[in-house]
Amino acid sequence: MASTVEDFLTQAEEQEIVAAIRSAESNTSGEIRVHLERHTDLDPFTRAKEIFHILKMDNTKEENGVLIYIAVDDHKFVICGDRGIDKKVPDNFWKATRDTMSAHFKEGRFKEGIIQGIQDAGERLSSYFPWQHGDINELPDEITTS
Repeated sequence: MASTVEDFLTQAEEQEIVAAIRSAESNTSGEIRVHLERHTDLDPFTRAKEIFHILKMDNTKEENGVLIYIAVDDHKFVICGDRGIDKKVPDNFWKATRDTMSAHFKEGRFKEGIIQGIQDAGERLSSYFPWQHGDINELPDEITTS
């Protein structure tokens, strides 16, 4: 059986998303990841928090990891930020990014929605967590699946 990534995104689309993560992270010390899975029996936000911890995204120096979690078959997604982000940003910080992604998804443009979400997240985070000389990439950029 093929992986969720291969079913949902082509290899080329996956590489475009990884490139978007690398580009977005070039302007912020924030760490952005994308995780795909077919289905969750949990509330999507609860599952996203579990995945966030499993991927060790809560171990970054500035607590500024962001997970874009997508339950493909459930047609649900969550943008989940770490404590350091939550301490600095206003309520509904992710609403505009979520709305943009949702509009793409409703049109069947999944790759474009994910890339736009990554770009928005990187741009928005750069105001609160700018990239500084010496910043290192603390987490892998590859898409994860379960």
